[in-house]
Amino acid sequence: MSILTVNLIFSTLVFWAAARLYLVPRLPRLPPATVLLPILLLHGFRHLGLMFLAPGVVHEGMPPQFAWPAALGDLVAALLALAAIPALAAGSRAAKPLVWIFNVEGSVDLAVAIALATIHDAAPWMGAAYWIPAFWVPALLVTHWITFVVLLGYWPGRPGG
Repeated sequence: MSILTVNLIFSTLVFWAAARLYLVPRLPRLPPATVLLPILLLHGFRHLGLMFLAPGVVHEGMPPQFAWPAALGDLVAALLALAAIPALAAGSRAAKPLVWIFNVEGSVDLAVAIALATIHDAAPWMGAAYWIPAFWVPALLVTHWITFVVLLGYWPGRPGG
Protein backbone atom coordinates (compact mmCIF):
# COMPACT_ATOMS: atom_id res chain seq x y z
CA MET A 1 0.00 0.00 0.00
CA SER A 2 1.42 3.39 -0.99
CA ILE A 3 1.73 6.43 1.26
CA LEU A 4 -0.78 8.20 -0.99
CA THR A 5 -3.32 5.43 -0.37
CA VAL A 6 -2.77 5.73 3.37
CA ASN A 7 -3.22 9.51 3.15
CA LEU A 8 -6.43 9.10 1.12
CA ILE A 9 -7.89 6.57 3.56
CA PHE A 10 -7.00 8.50 6.73
CA SER A 11 -8.15 11.86 5.34
CA THR A 12 -11.44 10.27 4.28
CA LEU A 13 -11.90 8.86 7.79
CA VAL A 14 -11.28 12.28 9.34
CA PHE A 15 -13.75 14.03 7.00
CA TRP A 16 -16.29 11.24 7.60
CA ALA A 17 -15.89 11.51 11.38
CA ALA A 18 -16.37 15.28 11.23
CA ALA A 19 -19.50 14.86 9.13
CA ARG A 20 -20.90 12.18 11.46
CA LEU A 21 -20.19 14.28 14.57
CA TYR A 22 -21.20 17.74 13.39
CA LEU A 23 -23.52 17.52 10.39
CA VAL A 24 -25.41 14.22 10.21
CA PRO A 25 -27.14 14.68 13.61
CA ARG A 26 -28.46 18.06 12.40
CA LEU A 27 -29.73 16.90 8.99
CA PRO A 28 -33.33 16.35 10.13
CA ARG A 29 -33.54 20.03 11.16
CA LEU A 30 -31.77 21.58 8.17
CA PRO A 31 -33.37 22.44 4.84
CA PRO A 32 -31.68 20.62 1.93
CA ALA A 33 -30.48 23.88 0.40
CA THR A 34 -28.71 24.83 3.64
CA VAL A 35 -26.68 21.62 3.48
CA LEU A 36 -26.23 21.30 -0.28
CA LEU A 37 -25.34 24.84 -1.37
CA PRO A 38 -21.98 24.83 0.45
CA ILE A 39 -21.29 21.34 -0.92
CA LEU A 40 -22.04 22.47 -4.48
CA LEU A 41 -19.84 25.54 -4.01
CA LEU A 42 -17.00 23.30 -2.81
CA HIS A 43 -17.41 21.03 -5.84
CA GLY A 44 -17.40 24.10 -8.07
CA PHE A 45 -13.64 24.12 -7.43
CA ARG A 46 -13.19 20.74 -9.09
CA HIS A 47 -11.80 22.54 -12.10
CA LEU A 48 -8.60 22.20 -10.06
CA GLY A 49 -8.45 18.59 -11.29
CA LEU A 50 -7.17 20.08 -14.55
CA MET A 51 -3.84 20.29 -12.69
CA PHE A 52 -3.31 16.65 -13.64
CA LEU A 53 -2.70 17.97 -17.18
CA ALA A 54 -0.38 20.82 -16.18
CA PRO A 55 3.33 20.33 -16.84
CA GLY A 56 5.31 21.51 -13.84
CA VAL A 57 2.50 20.60 -11.47
CA VAL A 58 2.69 16.88 -12.14
CA HIS A 59 5.93 15.16 -13.05
CA GLU A 60 6.73 14.28 -16.63
CA GLY A 61 5.50 10.75 -17.17
CA MET A 62 2.08 11.17 -15.51
CA PRO A 63 0.02 8.39 -17.12
CA PRO A 64 -2.42 10.03 -19.56
CA GLN A 65 -4.78 7.08 -19.06
CA PHE A 66 -5.35 8.51 -15.57
CA ALA A 67 -4.72 12.24 -16.08
CA TRP A 68 -7.18 12.94 -18.89
CA PRO A 69 -10.23 11.12 -17.48
CA ALA A 70 -9.57 12.50 -13.98
CA ALA A 71 -9.14 16.08 -15.22
CA LEU A 72 -12.12 16.08 -17.56
CA GLY A 73 -14.37 14.21 -15.12
CA ASP A 74 -13.59 16.79 -12.46
CA LEU A 75 -14.31 19.63 -14.88
CA VAL A 76 -17.69 18.13 -15.75
CA ALA A 77 -18.48 17.69 -12.04
CA ALA A 78 -17.58 21.35 -11.42
CA LEU A 79 -19.83 22.51 -14.25
CA LEU A 80 -22.71 20.34 -13.02
CA ALA A 81 -22.29 21.64 -9.46
CA LEU A 82 -22.30 25.22 -10.69
CA ALA A 83 -25.38 24.54 -12.85
CA ALA A 84 -27.29 23.19 -9.83
CA ILE A 85 -26.53 26.15 -7.55
CA PRO A 86 -28.96 28.73 -9.02
CA ALA A 87 -31.75 26.15 -9.27
CA LEU A 88 -31.25 25.08 -5.66
CA ALA A 89 -30.94 28.66 -4.39
CA ALA A 90 -34.16 29.62 -6.20
CA GLY A 91 -36.08 26.58 -4.93
CA SER A 92 -36.67 25.41 -8.50
CA ARG A 93 -38.22 22.03 -9.26
CA ALA A 94 -35.18 21.42 -11.47
CA ALA A 95 -32.90 21.55 -8.42
CA LYS A 96 -33.30 17.97 -7.24
CA PRO A 97 -32.70 16.38 -10.68
CA LEU A 98 -29.70 18.67 -11.22
CA VAL A 99 -28.24 17.72 -7.83
CA TRP A 100 -28.81 14.02 -8.63
CA ILE A 101 -27.01 14.36 -11.98
CA PHE A 102 -24.11 16.20 -10.37
CA ASN A 103 -23.84 13.73 -7.51
CA VAL A 104 -23.92 10.59 -9.64
CA GLU A 105 -21.43 11.94 -12.20
CA GLY A 106 -19.14 13.34 -9.51
CA SER A 107 -19.18 10.12 -7.49
CA VAL A 108 -18.53 7.94 -10.53
CA ASP A 109 -15.73 10.30 -11.60
CA LEU A 110 -13.98 9.92 -8.24
CA ALA A 111 -14.35 6.13 -8.25
CA VAL A 112 -12.98 5.92 -11.80
CA ALA A 113 -10.10 8.30 -10.98
CA ILE A 114 -9.12 6.28 -7.91
CA ALA A 115 -9.26 3.04 -9.93
CA LEU A 116 -7.28 4.50 -12.85
CA ALA A 117 -4.68 6.03 -10.53
CA THR A 118 -4.21 2.61 -8.95
CA ILE A 119 -4.17 0.66 -12.23
CA HIS A 120 -1.73 3.07 -13.91
CA ASP A 121 0.40 3.76 -10.79
CA ALA A 122 -0.11 7.52 -10.98
CA ALA A 123 1.09 8.26 -7.42
CA PRO A 124 4.82 8.70 -8.26
CA TRP A 125 3.94 11.32 -10.88
CA MET A 126 1.64 13.49 -8.73
CA GLY A 127 4.18 16.18 -7.90
CA ALA A 128 2.48 19.28 -6.51
CA ALA A 129 -0.91 17.73 -7.35
CA TYR A 130 -0.35 15.19 -4.53
CA TRP A 131 -2.67 17.20 -2.27
CA ILE A 132 -5.61 16.47 -4.58
CA PRO A 133 -5.91 12.74 -3.77
CA ALA A 134 -4.43 13.12 -0.27
CA PHE A 135 -6.78 15.86 0.95
CA TRP A 136 -9.23 17.12 -1.68
CA VAL A 137 -10.61 13.75 -2.89
CA PRO A 138 -11.47 12.60 0.65
CA ALA A 139 -13.45 15.81 1.24
CA LEU A 140 -15.23 15.30 -2.06
CA LEU A 141 -16.03 11.66 -1.29
CA VAL A 142 -17.58 12.54 2.06
CA THR A 143 -19.59 15.44 0.65
CA HIS A 144 -20.92 13.19 -2.12
CA TRP A 145 -22.00 10.75 0.59
CA ILE A 146 -23.73 13.57 2.50
CA THR A 147 -25.46 14.65 -0.71
CA PHE A 148 -26.80 11.11 -1.24
CA VAL A 149 -28.03 11.06 2.37
CA VAL A 150 -29.89 14.35 1.82
CA LEU A 151 -31.29 13.27 -1.56
CA LEU A 152 -32.52 9.93 -0.25
CA GLY A 153 -33.68 10.87 3.21
CA TYR A 154 -34.06 14.59 3.86
CA TRP A 155 -35.52 16.14 0.70
CA PRO A 156 -39.26 15.50 0.95
CA GLY A 157 -40.47 18.47 -1.08
CA ARG A 158 -39.06 21.74 -2.29
CA PRO A 159 -35.30 22.19 -1.75
CA GLY A 160 -35.63 25.21 0.54
CA GLY A 161 -37.41 23.36 3.29
